[in-house]
Amino acid sequence: MPVERRTLLKLGGISLIGIPGIRPALAQAAAAPRPDYTIDIGHGLAELAPDQIISTTLYNGQFPGPLLRFHEGRETTVDIRNNTDHPEVLHWHGQKIPVAVDGAMEEGTPLIPPGGTVRETFTPGPSGFRFYHTHMRAGSDLSRGQYSGLVGPVYIEPKQNPGAYDQEIFLVLKEFGPTFSRGGDMDMDFLAGAEIQSLKDAGEAAMQASLKRGQPKGYEVGYQFFTINGRMLGHGEPIRVRQGQRVLFHILNGSATEIRSLAMAGHSFRVVAMDGNPVAHPAEVPVLWIGTAERISAVVEMNHPGVFILGDLADDDRAHGMGIVVEYAGSGGKPQWQAPPPFKWDYTLFGTSQPAAQPDHVFDMVFAKHNAAANGFNRWTINGTAYPDTMRPQPPILHLAAGRRYRLHLRNQSDDIHPIHLHRHSFELTRIAGKPTSGVIKDVVMLGGYQEAEVDFVADDPGATLFHCHQQLHMDFGFMALFDYENPV
Repeated sequence: MPVERRTLLKLGGISLIGIPGIRPALAQAAAAPRPDYTIDIGHGLAELAPDQIISTTLYNGQFPGPLLRFHEGRETTVDIRNNTDHPEVLHWHGQKIPVAVDGAMEEGTPLIPPGGTVRETFTPGPSGFRFYHTHMRAGSDLSRGQYSGLVGPVYIEPKQNPGAYDQEIFLVLKEFGPTFSRGGDMDMDFLAGAEIQSLKDAGEAAMQASLKRGQPKGYEVGYQFFTINGRMLGHGEPIRVRQGQRVLFHILNGSATEIRSLAMAGHSFRVVAMDGNPVAHPAEVPVLWIGTAERISAVVEMNHPGVFILGDLADDDRAHGMGIVVEYAGSGGKPQWQAPPPFKWDYTLFGTSQPAAQPDHVFDMVFAKHNAAANGFNRWTINGTAYPDTMRPQPPILHLAAGRRYRLHLRNQSDDIHPIHLHRHSFELTRIAGKPTSGVIKDVVMLGGYQEAEVDFVADDPGATLFHCHQQLHMDFGFMALFDYENPV
């Protein structure tokens, strides 16, 4: 969707806390030019803390994967080598690129066979904070998909207006050591907006009927270790700042399943971009809530000297590693933590009251949970149908005509939060939890339990387009569908 690019602030120092540099590209045959980047997929060890070393699958032997800096509109070439014993695929999340390189086998991107190498050439865009990750389904295998370490950040430099800040810091939030458990509901009080009674009645009735039949609650995933940039709180280097600095944080929730929060005593966050796209109305908030696969870019004024924990609001998650120390120059002592004041996360804070453009077509989508219906896992449906019945060879769930504006009316008939993602497009939030808005452009949005939202996108990148919940368990057990394009009219 075309949007006016806004200056974030002027380019200054860059700090990639805990993210090693890109490894040199491998030498190619004389007939082939060198790629701009080489990404190796392989098994390795990640040291989360001196006494916590895990074995997982990594990009270039590190977590997170190397920060890739592309230039908007400038063609790039990436070699991807699969050194594992199973097929893999790499998804360029948030980019408007062709199906062949998007990185979703459901759309038609070829898998990388074990021991194989693919060369991908594409023009990165749009500018801003994107990322890359595996798009393999994991099912019941907690070593696959995004339960592994296959996540890395991407920043696409804009063609112009580079701007002015003192430090730029990239943070990747991620849990490790996944295990299955039964049931366990997440507190959703942090989301603004009311529940829709009709959705709640239907969802609760379905759950009660399932429990009455003697079915236990479906499997969920919990974690042992929590990290920022692959290190547990108290391990690794702190973020070092000076009083008076303006620090631009680019924060990625690289989790397979979890919603994350971040706060720091005495400091607030001025949100300037979401999912890499400048927001219509930059706003200051005391805490950030970041859904699975969401990204937030926020400026923090360093005006409260000391040593602090930038960490998750959940005491247990923070105690198990979800935090990082921020240390002012000249300050010492034990890092301080203080919970922020009560605050509801509301996307409309960052939008405008101007009405959004009228769509050419509105498509209603109802998401429902069938408790423990897939060998103990919850099965998820879109308008009554679960993957793979939403995919080829069945007709796509939605036919698109190139150039038209579509409004997706999203209705959540479950008590779970769904981070909804659309491939190869960005969408504009037009209504969220009952409140109209415009000017917030994203590629993932959190849809609260028993809530509704409306998002608009323009069909301007022809080819099969994947739509799914970015929560790995939900995607793997039914919450996924394919959109397709008709010929322009």
